[in-house]
Amino acid sequence: MKLLNYALGQWVEGSEDGAKLLDASTGQLVAMASSKGLDFGEMLDYARRIGNKELRNLTFHERARLLKALALHLLEHKNKFYEVSYQTGATKIDSWIDIEGGIGNLFVYSSKGRRELPNEKFLVDGAAEFLSKEGSFLGHHILTPKRGCAIHINAYNFPVWGMLEKVAVNILAGVPAIVKPATSTSYVTEAVFKEIIASNILPPGALQLISGSANGILDHVTSQDVVTFTGSATTGLMLKSHENILNNNIPFNLEADSLNSSILGPDAVPGTQEFDLFIKEVSKEMTIKAGQKCTAIRRIIVPANLAGDVRDGLIKRLEKVTIGDPRTKDVRMGPLASLSQKEEVLARIEELKKDSELVFGGGTPKEILGGDLDKGAFISPTLLYCDKPFNNSNVHNVEAFGPVSTIIPYKNIEEAAELSHMGLGSLVSSVVTNDNDFARDIVLETASSHGRILVLNRHCAKESTGHGSPMPQLVHGGPGRAGGGEEMGGIRGVHHYMQRTAIQGHPTTLTAITNVYQAGSEQLNPGVHPFKKHFEELKIGDTHVTHKRTVTETDIVNFANVSWDHFYAHTDETSLEGTIFEKRVAHGYFIISAAAGLFVDPGKGPVLANYGLDDLRFIKPVYVGATIGVRLTCKEKVEQEDREGETPKGVVKWLVDVYDETGESVAIATILTLVSKLPKK
Repeated sequence: MKLLNYALGQWVEGSEDGAKLLDASTGQLVAMASSKGLDFGEMLDYARRIGNKELRNLTFHERARLLKALALHLLEHKNKFYEVSYQTGATKIDSWIDIEGGIGNLFVYSSKGRRELPNEKFLVDGAAEFLSKEGSFLGHHILTPKRGCAIHINAYNFPVWGMLEKVAVNILAGVPAIVKPATSTSYVTEAVFKEIIASNILPPGALQLISGSANGILDHVTSQDVVTFTGSATTGLMLKSHENILNNNIPFNLEADSLNSSILGPDAVPGTQEFDLFIKEVSKEMTIKAGQKCTAIRRIIVPANLAGDVRDGLIKRLEKVTIGDPRTKDVRMGPLASLSQKEEVLARIEELKKDSELVFGGGTPKEILGGDLDKGAFISPTLLYCDKPFNNSNVHNVEAFGPVSTIIPYKNIEEAAELSHMGLGSLVSSVVTNDNDFARDIVLETASSHGRILVLNRHCAKESTGHGSPMPQLVHGGPGRAGGGEEMGGIRGVHHYMQRTAIQGHPTTLTAITNVYQAGSEQLNPGVHPFKKHFEELKIGDTHVTHKRTVTETDIVNFANVSWDHFYAHTDETSLEGTIFEKRVAHGYFIISAAAGLFVDPGKGPVLANYGLDDLRFIKPVYVGATIGVRLTCKEKVEQEDREGETPKGVVKWLVDVYDETGESVAIATILTLVSKLPKK
């Protein structure tokens, strides 16, 4: 079978002389992979001209709905992806992480896009900056989609997750992508990609696929493109130093394999739940995906007095691991992805043995369940012990990208932290302890060398996602050896595919650009009370100026009795000496409640409900006798997706400016309401 490439909106068959891709368990030929005949320059041009324009013209909410539809479609076809995935050596659990974990990323970004981003084609970033004395000149920031293409060069260990965790983000950002999976497992990526294209959910040019070599593609990238790479640090640094990348300052996100560590707290002695959790977590990280995870635990940092117990506990669990063809019942760990990877891991084990003692495994297993021991890429779980980790460097520099890990002893928290740092930057670290003081100290002492830290104990173990599972809501990446990059992280990741631009001008102009009311902007006369307008009829800047109300002592007393808030400043004028208050002051929440009484239109209308309150600030005390009024301004509109059986509606954010008889603001808030849309004709 020849793998297909997808370029310029068409499937392109590779040549006969492509790379031979073999079943990791049996050595049988699975497919031939070749990209011969593809014009990478044309593919990038197509993505920029067609795909970028199509995506850029959609709003965040529209893009998010595409991701949800795609996720649902792929779930319907997941079973056939599992069948293909077994050929890489992945067990059912391994494939679940890869396949359904990848699809889960689509769901998460669809949800976050609809809930956390506006229904716009751009994003307003942060708050306005006042740049002039009179307020007629403001500064702000916006984020707009880059007008290029994302080039994703992915690793072999997660052929589905590696693709979907990246494309979920760039699609939501409004940027197309060319996916280049690692060749050895690209047949799994191709199987999923075929369903993506068959679904016809994404617009033309949104995604393209290179199943063979992508050598030369970086010659064609421009400053509007983004390159991401996942894999070995050596290859990543070579690509990152490409002349075109450097000359054009092209964003390059590098996520490299790293020597991640897990630290056992001194309190977690044998017999505690934490000790058992530690043994289970480390052995799991060694055997899931046969240790072929960029987040796998490579260095097991434990109190010196517990090193023997940890060794014995791990050996006991590793002895029970059944190895073989993942299609065979009772197999818990499959082979590595390829014979070349097996040779690489065995060579790295020999390097580690120069500084460390081999205590378990170390080579090809004697027996397997199913598969071919000679033609398959099988290797035993391997455990080493480094007695002098401060004198021996291999344990901190050599990574065997397989089921291999080394126990390292420490005497105190300072040594534990230093050993953690000696990995020179990693994607993830974990700490297993029920001592929150130790957890605080070790996290703060080691955080600068890690992209993520899991603190595991008996209280969160049941729901913990584990040491080795990057979550789409959290950043994935790390400093130093880990590449210095950052992926996912919720909406943070979307920003990587967008250009942040500072904009300056008059508040009214910036309001027109951002679709968000800016302080000092022109306030429009809505003609009628704005609560009588439907969602589509409201304009940003519509402002209702209310009548006024004088605050009395009776108001304060009554509110204290109703709310049960008898704070001395509201109820005991004799206690005000030495305070910031001159006399009895009105409750802040009374002021905002009274403001609502002033600006709310009481009749039934398009406003369905109060949806919330943001950014409330009490600026100036309101004393008995003060007269307050409100300026209610339509600040921002967020359209909501129409749902069957529900009233079509959107969220309207209102700027509530409460001012006194001097004209000075006494309270500022943003109030949210649900507002119905116009009835459909």
